Amino acid sequence: MKLSFRGGIHPLNNIHHGKYLTDKKALEVMPAPEKLVIPISQHIGAPAKPIVKIGDRVLMGQKIAEAGGFVSVPIHSSVSGEVLDISPTPHLLGNEVQSIIIQNDFKDEKVSGYGETRDYSKLEAKELIAIIQENGVVGMGGATFPTHVKLSPPPEKKIDKLIVNGAECEPFLTADHRALLENTEEIINGLRITMRILGVERGIIGIENNKRDAISKVKKACKGLPIDIKTLKVKYPQGGEKQLIQAITKREVPSGGLPMDIGAVVLNASTCIAIYNAVEKNIPLIERIVTVTGNVKKPSNLVVRVGTRFEDVFEFCGGFTEHVEKLIAGGPMMGLAQFSLDVTVIKGTSGILVLGKELATTPAQINCIRCGKCVYVCPAGLMPLHMNSYSIRGDYEMAEKYNVMDCIECGACSYVCPSNRYLTQSFKFAKLQITKKRRAENAQ
Repeated sequence: MKLSFRGGIHPLNNIHHGKYLTDKKALEVMPAPEKLVIPISQHIGAPAKPIVKIGDRVLMGQKIAEAGGFVSVPIHSSVSGEVLDISPTPHLLGNEVQSIIIQNDFKDEKVSGYGETRDYSKLEAKELIAIIQENGVVGMGGATFPTHVKLSPPPEKKIDKLIVNGAECEPFLTADHRALLENTEEIINGLRITMRILGVERGIIGIENNKRDAISKVKKACKGLPIDIKTLKVKYPQGGEKQLIQAITKREVPSGGLPMDIGAVVLNASTCIAIYNAVEKNIPLIERIVTVTGNVKKPSNLVVRVGTRFEDVFEFCGGFTEHVEKLIAGGPMMGLAQFSLDVTVIKGTSGILVLGKELATTPAQINCIRCGKCVYVCPAGLMPLHMNSYSIRGDYEMAEKYNVMDCIECGACSYVCPSNRYLTQSFKFAKLQITKKRRAENAQ
């Protein structure tokens, strides 16, 4: 039986979600470029604090910025070379962020201890969590929440469901699909490490049914292990954390709550690889799999060093096939449009998508016709038409009463709206204003 959740959509199903461009493309290692631009803010929480200075020589895997608090992780150099500058540079979020700029010496000389193996079964949970934090592991599905925080629930939050998210429901992206096929053992071992940390007896890996080759391989690799493979219906946003939990466990995260409130923790497949590398090999998170797709000459699934500029990625992929109408970090539904090729691959960059006019054109919005389609597809069970009405009026108090803070910003409502309302954008802005107000009130 293929599992699923309420609501959701099937975007771009006429071209198989755009995944056909790269789903058969094996992972390819992109050589590190001449210059790396490594932002100190690559995660939710406090930015890291630089601990190197201009002129310093750094080694591959060396910590160059330390965690800025508990909800923070260190940043490591992805190459060996010289620190050229520490200054603000363009960031994926649209602002400028302090970054450490390193001139690559192309020696990849590694820091002491890099790659040294250890037996995780001989370590306690607290030791494993400390290793994961020290190696800078964050959620790699896009949210970039520090993994050590997710693996440190309060004692009263008993976790009995640990799920690896292999859905990858976002159109065009295939990085996790290739990871499931080519890094199967690393994902499984990362899951088992996490099971030890949380004291969970059986793990779960959820994979959408359009990845039959991955399902087959993972099932074979998990034979005899305390891990269940769950086949998921192909539907967006199946990979949303709360939707995945609902599909697999039938449990529902309460409004304003977290998965740990119902005894669940979800990890992205690539995050499991990073956990494995950190714990068993003492390798920090300095590279990741990135799907580069759309109107590029060589659509690819690349292993890319953190700090690589988009311009260098596209040069490696042969450039663009035609005029670029929109450049997106991530997928077409939840990704962020970019204004510069100087932005860099960070820990949460799962994909880079290039769109031409056929998919990037934004039609003008007209008045809501109250058709209810947005309500029908909302995976969070919200009322987008009312949330939008209050949000665009600036009545954020009423928007909050309609649970706008529970919006997962998946874009499903905007996708189906016949009036082309900018629904998701209005919810993002409303949430930002509500958060600002809460912070101001707490500061008093």
